[in-house]
Amino acid sequence: MAPNVTSTPSGIFDGDNRSDQTIIETPKKKYKKHIIWRNVIIFSYLHLAAVYGLYLVFTSAQFKTTLFALFLYVCTGLGITAGAHRLWAHKSYKAKWPLELVLVIWNTMAFQDAAIHWARDHRVHHKYSETDADPHNATRGFFFAHIGWLLCKKHPDIKEKGKRIDISDLEKNRILAFQKKYYLILMPLFCFVLPTIIPVYGWNETWSNSYFVATVLRYVFVLNMTWLVNSAAHIFGNKPYDKFINPSENKAVAIGALGEGWHNYHHVFPWDYKTAELGNYRFNVTTAFIDMCAKLRLAYDLKSVPSDLVKKRVERTGDGSHNLWGWGDKDQTQKDREVTMGVEEYELSGNHWKCFGISLNIFNYPVILILAVLYFYQKYESEIIQLFSDDVIVML
Repeated sequence: MAPNVTSTPSGIFDGDNRSDQTIIETPKKKYKKHIIWRNVIIFSYLHLAAVYGLYLVFTSAQFKTTLFALFLYVCTGLGITAGAHRLWAHKSYKAKWPLELVLVIWNTMAFQDAAIHWARDHRVHHKYSETDADPHNATRGFFFAHIGWLLCKKHPDIKEKGKRIDISDLEKNRILAFQKKYYLILMPLFCFVLPTIIPVYGWNETWSNSYFVATVLRYVFVLNMTWLVNSAAHIFGNKPYDKFINPSENKAVAIGALGEGWHNYHHVFPWDYKTAELGNYRFNVTTAFIDMCAKLRLAYDLKSVPSDLVKKRVERTGDGSHNLWGWGDKDQTQKDREVTMGVEEYELSGNHWKCFGISLNIFNYPVILILAVLYFYQKYESEIIQLFSDDVIVML
C-alpha cells in the first residue's frame, strides 16, 4: 500500500525551522450557565403537587388508586429501563414489535422525552461520561446530576459531540419515529389524561385524588428514581469492576430504579442486558421482565458478558469489594444459583411456571411493604386517628 502523503508538512523533517512556527489555538469560549426559568417553575410545581398527592394517599385516596399508581410506576419505569435504556440506547437485546409497541407506550407515559432523544443523550453520557459533554455530569455535583441539568441550557460540548453519535438505527425504527413525530399529542394523553380518567370512571375516585396520586405523584416518583441513577449511583457505592470511574454499585438505587443501580458494572459492560453480574431478581426487576419476555419469545438475542471476562476486569481494575467473580464461584450461594436463570436455560427449560415466578418478583419487597402499610391504614383509619388524638390529649 502506498504511503499516505499529504501536501502539508508534518514538521518531522523541518529541523530548526520548527521553532519559527507559531501554533495559535482558538481560545475556548467560556461556558456561561443559563437557567431555564420555565423548567424551574414547572418542576417546582410538580414536586409540590407530588407532596400533596402523598398527603392524599394517607387521607382520602382509595387503596385502588394507590395500587394503580404503583402499577403505573412499574410500567412507566420499565418503559425507561427495559425500553429507552437497555433496548434502544444500548441495543443489549432485541424485541419483537408487540413488545416494542408496549415499551413505547410505557415510555411515552413516563414522559422523559421521546425515546430517540433519550437514547441519544444516554449514548453521549456513556461516550463522554463525567465531562462537559455529559448531559448530567456528576462531577458538577449531586444536585446538577440529579435535576439541575434540566434546569439550565446544555453545555455547548453536549450539542457538538452529540452530533457525532450514530443514531441511524433509532431513526430507522418506525415505532420510535412515530412516537417522536406525534410526541406532543401522545405524551399528554398517556402521561396525564388516561391515568387521571381511569380511576375516576373505573372505581369512582375523585378527580383530585386521581390527578394528584395516580398522575402527578407517580410521575414525579419515577422521575426521581431515574435521576438517582445519574446522581447517587455516580457518587455513592462500591466499585468492584473499575475503581477509576465514578459510577458505583448502589443497591438502594437498584431497588427504586428497577435494577439500574448496579452502575459500576453497567459502565464497564454497557452491552450486557442485565446491567449487572449476578443477583436476586428483587434487586433487578428489569432483568426479570426481559427474561420473562424472552421466555415468551418476545425478546431475543440477549447479550451478556462471559464470567471469565468479568473476572479479569475485576482483578485488573476493581477496588477489592467484589465478592464473586461470576457463575461457578465457590463462594456463590445456592440461593443465587436457584434464582438466576441463564440465557441458555431458555432454550433448555420447558417449565413455564418459571415465567410466572419471575413476574411475581415485579413487585419487590419495598413495594409490598408500602402496600401493606397503606392497606392497614385505610382499613383501621378511624382507630389510628383516635389513637393519635388520645395521645395528643394526654400530652396536653
